Amino acid sequence: MAKIVDPDNLNQGTEVIINSTAKTITLQKAGFLSDDGVSLKTLYSFIKEEWRYDASLIPILFPFTPITDEQFELINGWDFADSTSELLIRDGGWAVTSAGVTEKAFFNLTTLGSFDDSGTDQAYYIQRSDQTNVIYTNLTGEVNQAIQFFSLGNYDYSQYFKIFLREQGKIYDSYDLLFEQNLASLTYRKYALPLSNTADVNITASDNDIETDTGATYSAVTVTYYAVAQTKTGFVQGSADFHVIINAADQPRAAVYEKIQYLLRQQVDIDSGAGFVWGQTADELLSFVGSDLYTKSTSYGGVFIENHNADDTNNLFFVTDTGTTVYYPYVATGTINFNDNLQNDSDAYFWMFFTTNPGGNYGTADAIIVQDASDSTDNYIMGLVGGASSYQFTFDYDNNGQGGRSSGTDADITIVAIGLNIAQYVSTTGTIGRSKGQQFSLVAPLERNYENPG
Repeated sequence: MAKIVDPDNLNQGTEVIINSTAKTITLQKAGFLSDDGVSLKTLYSFIKEEWRYDASLIPILFPFTPITDEQFELINGWDFADSTSELLIRDGGWAVTSAGVTEKAFFNLTTLGSFDDSGTDQAYYIQRSDQTNVIYTNLTGEVNQAIQFFSLGNYDYSQYFKIFLREQGKIYDSYDLLFEQNLASLTYRKYALPLSNTADVNITASDNDIETDTGATYSAVTVTYYAVAQTKTGFVQGSADFHVIINAADQPRAAVYEKIQYLLRQQVDIDSGAGFVWGQTADELLSFVGSDLYTKSTSYGGVFIENHNADDTNNLFFVTDTGTTVYYPYVATGTINFNDNLQNDSDAYFWMFFTTNPGGNYGTADAIIVQDASDSTDNYIMGLVGGASSYQFTFDYDNNGQGGRSSGTDADITIVAIGLNIAQYVSTTGTIGRSKGQQFSLVAPLERNYENPG
């Protein structure tokens, strides 16, 4: 059935029961009235018609004072009979008053936009700053519901209201009603607000995948909220302060995003630090823009991702405490692959040189070893193979000016390796470009002539 918007579809004793002795109006799901409810304006119109034509009602004080199409008062001692009746009212807010004093007040919450699955997706809200006081909407799907925010002598929630829509595998949405609509306080009227969701293409893991993970893919990813600013450096824009730090634990950005989205639906404290932050009602922290992962501004401050996977360096953008966005200089990444002879030679060592460089070309005594971006001072791309099948490196493409070379340009390189008993000397040339995942291979011939009997 559809929402009732015509008073001709309401009948005394079926959809509506008027008790003039108790001064109550009861709505019940019968006849034309279903969970889709009835608009408050339509109910008012029906009550007015009943007073006009029912001789037993006209002697009784009238129940309503209309203010607008979406705002009414129940007066003269009248009230709805129960919460079931209240939850069937759509499109308007009302107050129950006595001698000019408001005893109860309800506003109507109507969401704009569509839910991905109206049959299962369900919003929830909080009416005070108590993070754990979560209330789910009465029905699944798009919302059109009365919400009580005032009870004389008991509570007044007119200063706070946030609603959330967070479903597994879907884009999250939320809305801070007073902040977004610049309201000083709530009153008994209808409030329309945007709330919708769609499938999240960046979520592939199920909750079970995350909850049963015994490795580091998800379990090691955490978030910590700090009372004092955490200063981070190395950005193109200089240093910056943050109050929320996500530990990526060297996991790819997709896994970090999945774990954080999972945490934001949990009914637990998700703060790995000393504070308390309830997952369900915590501010959103991350969003994808294309293939890039952005952090968000929160009520706690800016959000930073530390210990990120090196391949993600140039796909991460961080919103700081001041609301600005910072990012790292471009870091190229690559892998040097070693063949079996190099892996099996315990003495095998490798080096990466600049093929051409103003300070010294490869093949000369002044040849310059390439520095890794993880420490541009003394961390060079060189080392013992140590049985490894490969070595991953980073290169500060935008800033590496070793030997007077022009930073921000491709780097021609020569990689050499040499073992003793098993691997012969080998070299290969290539170019480090402004990209990630570059591959270089060292294939050393088998050593058949080296001998050191001592």
